[in-house]
Amino acid sequence: MDNEKKRIGVLALQGAVREHLDILRSLGVEPVEVRDHDDLEDLDGLIIPGGESTAIGKMLVESGMLDSIRTFFYGGGAVWGTCAGMVLASSTTTGERLPLLGLMNAMVERNGFGTQVYSFEADLDVEGMDEPFTGVFIRAPYFDMVGPGVEVMAEHDGKIVAATGENILVTAFHPELTDDVRFHRYFIEEVCKE
Repeated sequence: MDNEKKRIGVLALQGAVREHLDILRSLGVEPVEVRDHDDLEDLDGLIIPGGESTAIGKMLVESGMLDSIRTFFYGGGAVWGTCAGMVLASSTTTGERLPLLGLMNAMVERNGFGTQVYSFEADLDVEGMDEPFTGVFIRAPYFDMVGPGVEVMAEHDGKIVAATGENILVTAFHPELTDDVRFHRYFIEEVCKE
């Protein structure tokens, strides 16, 4: 399937939605704002953007979308969680209990790099990329551990900040806030398979 036929959704409850939609459009796929169950139909992939994981999780529970996204994922749909999306995609968290999607076998540390004032950028060596990728970290999480079926793509200071699985990608940082589209291209071409 070529990119022009792919439909990629962005969960549009909170966070950097427009930035993801703009990049998807520039890469030739059909971007879709996902606000309820029906919007998931016929999507090849779904991006869960950064934002506030507690607030997004609460909205997913109240709307019933938590189960809808799980059904989409276990039916073969690809999911990419950035920052808060990485938290929500995890199976467990070290701190406060949250409603998690449990899509990736990993334990997450919310705000692992500190609060907003400790936001930073870092050049990351990413598995499969020839040149470093500049990660924008804002109240970023990291993984304490990953289980079977999870491939680590990048670490920062010994902490896991990007990982992938059969039909899932997570990044602790915000590729949508840079001009570098390599992670979006990777999601479209490698994670959103036919």
